[in-house]
Formats: sequence, C-alpha cells, structure tokens
Amino acid sequence: MKITFDELQTFIAVVDTGAISRAAEHRELTVSATSRSLARLEEKLQTTLLRRTTRRLELTEEGAEFLERARALVGAAEEAEEQMIARRQVPAGRLRVDAATPFMLHVIVPRVAGFRARYPQVELELDSNEGIVDLIEKRTDVALRIGALKDSSLHARPLGASRLRVLASPAYLRRHGTPAAVEELAGHVLLGFNRPETLNTWPLRDASGAPLRVRPDLASSNGETLRQLALAGEGLVCLSDFMTGEDRRVGRLVPVLPDQTQDQRQPINAVYYRNTALASRINCFIDYLIESLGPRRFDE
Repeated sequence: MKITFDELQTFIAVVDTGAISRAAEHRELTVSATSRSLARLEEKLQTTLLRRTTRRLELTEEGAEFLERARALVGAAEEAEEQMIARRQVPAGRLRVDAATPFMLHVIVPRVAGFRARYPQVELELDSNEGIVDLIEKRTDVALRIGALKDSSLHARPLGASRLRVLASPAYLRRHGTPAAVEELAGHVLLGFNRPETLNTWPLRDASGAPLRVRPDLASSNGETLRQLALAGEGLVCLSDFMTGEDRRVGRLVPVLPDQTQDQRQPINAVYYRNTALASRINCFIDYLIESLGPRRFDE
C-alpha cells in the first residue's frame, strides 16, 4: 500500500500541534479519523513514528528522520498548488493577524486602509498579544513576531530589522539632566519590561564591555505603555525605531548617549503555518506589508 498525501499532512500536524486532538481540529477531521490515519502510516512504514505517553507524543528516531522528508514532500506540493491558486484566485475571506500592540498600532494600523482598498474581499481580524501566541490554539493565520524565532515548525518571511535606541523626553532631561556616560544611568529613572527580561538588554556597554542589562525602576509588559510613560517624562526608555520614528522626528523623544549606542537591531518576521486554503490571503497581506514598508524597511 502506498502512502497518501493526507497521511503525511496528518503526521506533520500531529507533530506540530503536539496532540492528536489538536491536529484533528487543525485538519478539520475527527479525532478517530486522525488516529486511524497515523496508525495506517505507521503500518505502511512498518515502524513506530511517535511514542505515546500519558502526557505527550514524542518522535522516535525513525519518526524524526521521516518527518524531515515528509515536510519536504508536502511543502513542495503545497507550494506548487499555492502558485496555481494564486494565479487564478482573488484573495478573499477572513484573515486573522496577531502582533504586539506597538507593532499593531505603529505599523499595521496605518496600512489597513491601503490594504483593504487593494483587497476588499479580505476580512481582516486584528489581535494584539504581548507574548508569543500559539497560532493554532488562538486560530491565528499570520503573526508578526519581533526578535529571534524559536519555533521551527512555522514558516517565516522576514520583514526587516528595527534598531534599538535609548530615548527620553526633553522635559525629563531638563528636570534630571542628560547622562554623558553609561555609568550615569544609575542616577536616572529607567523604564523597562517585566517580561521577557531579554528586552532589558540595552544597546550600550557596561564597564566590562558586556551588553548593558538594566533593572527597570518602572516596568511594563507593553512597549506602547513604556513609550507613553517616556513621552510623559517619567524616565529613560529603550525602544525600537518602528514605534518612535515620528516622536524623534518632531522632538517628542530624543536619543540619549547616541555616540555610545551600539547598532543593535530586532529582527521582524511574519510567521504562519502553511495552509493552501489561506495561502493567497497570507501572501497578499505579507507582500503588501513588504511593499508598503519600502526598500529601506525599518531603516531611516
């Protein structure tokens, strides 16, 4: 008996979601049908691909090797299908987009009108989460993620990289003075993140030459909240260029220690699970973002 394309897709979905029940929901199948499909695949291969424990599924050595080949086969077939569909299909239907609040407000929202004018049949649903969401659990089609990617089961398209800068309002600097050296930051109010702590690594060097890790005096999980606090003169903040360009252009926020600031950038990617039915919507959205951001993307 030959392996079917559906069996390969089901196997990949089980691995990516970590559970037969979630794979069934993702594939719009019953749990029993999904389980039978996986069992048939193992029977045809005469090997165990997944070990089933009481708490999770784990790939066997043979399963890991087969997964790599299965992804390549399914990916090639779906890409070919997507290209054919894109040539004859006008993007239409609901597209669920997730991004952190600052990226949603400063990058996505200003481009919604242009996108809807070009693709009037695509129904956008915009969601903001400060943490990394599970795309399947949250029923998200495409997410915009800032920082290094960790989930290898997702497809990703890079949008660019945005530089980090230390900033403050002119009012704050008039009251508290402008620091001339990194060591002087200890005498200032520092605004930062309560999670993840990696966002509190500023593009400066400490006395030992290592990247500067700060301990915020006032913390938030939301970058837009920190921006508003900085605009209100509450302290120094380190934020990405994509959300502070206009503030810096008109002087609402000014760079602090610019000559000592390292060229540290946050990669920004659009991530998604490959899904042929959604491919034209996902591709047109990402293509529009890249086009509207221009060749310099987040550079100034």
